[in-house]
Amino acid sequence: MSFAQLTYREGLRDIEACLRAAQPKLYHIGIRGKVSRNTLANANHVRDWRIYGDLAQVLIGKARKLYMHDSFGIELNHAVYALDSTTIDLCLALFPWAEFRKKKGAVKMHTLLDLRGSIPTVVVITHGKIHDVNILDQIGIEPGAFYIVDRGYTDFARLHRVHQSGAFFVIRAKSNFRFRRLYSQVVDKSTGVQCDQVVIPENFYAKKDYPSKIRRIRYFDTELQKHLVFLTNNFVLPAKTIADLYSCRWHIELFFKWIKQHLRIKAFYGTSENAVKTQIWIAISVYVLVAIIKKLLKLDQSLYTILQILSVTLFEKVPILQVFSRAEYGETGDGIDKQLPLFD
Repeated sequence: MSFAQLTYREGLRDIEACLRAAQPKLYHIGIRGKVSRNTLANANHVRDWRIYGDLAQVLIGKARKLYMHDSFGIELNHAVYALDSTTIDLCLALFPWAEFRKKKGAVKMHTLLDLRGSIPTVVVITHGKIHDVNILDQIGIEPGAFYIVDRGYTDFARLHRVHQSGAFFVIRAKSNFRFRRLYSQVVDKSTGVQCDQVVIPENFYAKKDYPSKIRRIRYFDTELQKHLVFLTNNFVLPAKTIADLYSCRWHIELFFKWIKQHLRIKAFYGTSENAVKTQIWIAISVYVLVAIIKKLLKLDQSLYTILQILSVTLFEKVPILQVFSRAEYGETGDGIDKQLPLFD
């Protein structure tokens, strides 16, 4: 299944045909018999997806240690996470368990992304009807860490739980957020920060769920030409840094875009819930493996380039570092054109 992800195979028959064509080379990696489509289909249906989820978590732990000192654009000593989800559309007739709309199925991949290295630390796969905010109940809150979320995660009871855990949140405020200002701090409007206030919620339920003070920052984004309002429970960092932190949330959008474009998680080899979750977890494992290779071998190539090189050298019996050292970029040679003239 990792071979299928790395080489972007279309289906189980495709996997079977390609691996059988490389049968002599399979022997050396521990596959003694012929690869059968029925065996793969049965494994997808029967073998518990948690096996691959646990493997991915082991790889994630190794990757996070390698990237823990990397910068993501803002110098902070705290861990910084972005939380969001992406929807993968499915045919309801083939995936009846993936409830989403009346005539449409889908699964959601809820992801907590460590911005240092863009490593997914928590992944929860649900059917499409599960609201994003419910995932806040399933992630362990790390004291001292920053959690950056979009306004779809607005739930003051859950945000207060983050606050009580000793962590910080940065969230974009909804337009109907009602508050009472306690006091304002002096701001430099040339940085884009329009106001920096300490407020308390005025709505009855919001005030009941979040009885503490909240910092409200109004910021003008010159690129979007748009005013944005952020809420946070951190009262120490400069207002501009809070705004910059929220802009880093787009790292998770880039992660979703990358994994959907370059790995196979939009078309599935099986229709059962177990098969879908198995394929997604294997895709995540491949992504993290590529990130580990890039860091351990100190490669300058992008993750995409590394993935493409691996896809055509999977069965080569050469050291992996030698494979990547062969990849040369730019012009080579002495610049002399040795091509003979075609019309002379």
